[in-house]
Amino acid sequence: MKRSLKYIIPLAGLSALLLVYYFACGGMGNSFSSIFGNAGQSPLKVNAEKTGAYALQESFRKIFELYKDRVVFVTTEQMVRVQPNPMFSDPFMREFFGQQMEQAPHIQMRKGFGSGFILSEDGYICTNHHVIAGVDKVSVKLNDNIYNAMIMGSDPITDIALLKITPREKLKPVFFGDSDDVRVGDWAIAIGNPFGLDRTFTVGVVSAIGRNDVDLMGGSHIQTDASINPGNSGGPLINIFGEVIGINRMIYSKSGGYMGIGFAIPVNTAKSVLAQLKQHRKIKRGYIGVSVAQISDNYSKQLGLENEYGAFVGSIVLNSPADRAGMRVGDIIIKINDKDIDSFKDLLNMIEKAPVGSTMKITALRNKMPVNFYVAVAERPRKLDQ
Repeated sequence: MKRSLKYIIPLAGLSALLLVYYFACGGMGNSFSSIFGNAGQSPLKVNAEKTGAYALQESFRKIFELYKDRVVFVTTEQMVRVQPNPMFSDPFMREFFGQQMEQAPHIQMRKGFGSGFILSEDGYICTNHHVIAGVDKVSVKLNDNIYNAMIMGSDPITDIALLKITPREKLKPVFFGDSDDVRVGDWAIAIGNPFGLDRTFTVGVVSAIGRNDVDLMGGSHIQTDASINPGNSGGPLINIFGEVIGINRMIYSKSGGYMGIGFAIPVNTAKSVLAQLKQHRKIKRGYIGVSVAQISDNYSKQLGLENEYGAFVGSIVLNSPADRAGMRVGDIIIKINDKDIDSFKDLLNMIEKAPVGSTMKITALRNKMPVNFYVAVAERPRKLDQ
């Protein structure tokens, strides 16, 4: 018993001292404020609650509450063959690093992550093609639930993919805005999973619209300075009204991290792509069988054109729609359906969006004279999209 009392008595004494301190300070809840800081309310608080800045803060809070159950965390798994580093074939390096170093090719799992957002109550989800391209397994995390996801369709050109999960309950789809109404200076909010940090909320503005020089296909992009990092890919870009205006896709960076320049796919582009992916599991694009390039300034002057515009036909596929319509290498396409062509990227976009089976009026210069061709639009061969 004496041995036990040595432990019990000090504990009892300590408890008594803590109780005395607790009541002397008026309870633990008020102990910090009675020791540190000003006990009164900040004089700025009352006035701040009446300002537009406070109202804007409330809007940001409401947008996060609206979207916290609409943005998902996408994880992927891919089995890859890893080749041994040639340096470890050297006997000295094996001796230095240890004989346990792998000396033969082996298979290992590579994990990736990205973002996505809910399109429908029954589990359709949008993300980027590059997030899920070539992987063996896709999982979607929503709150504390993890679902296996099926890739319903994917388009490498627009970098959009459609996933499907089987939810345990009805999901909350996002609200779509109109990306054609987006203007420079608009608020831009990104929600995603940068570096695996679930549902990160960042705010910026629309820095530019119609950026069509950030990829080889000339697709239009919204530029924003809202912080976007690896893992944000596939997440929504949202306006101040709580509407999705874009799909966060990529950043400009020299370090691999955020440098204030991010790009999103306009949601109006995504709408048509997602609809086709759901219906056909692929995108049906227009095709006429020509390879084109931007007309040079010197050649433009030789033709007597006031500006450098139009698309130079560099090659024509044999028996393609353009070939059958009578087009030739060297033609300068200046109009499609009587609409001026400013650059070859305009031409590519208009052809791809043309309905398969429709007839397209193409106006070209040949020997400095305008000639019209009526070309039946075919479906773009799948191999060209790989």
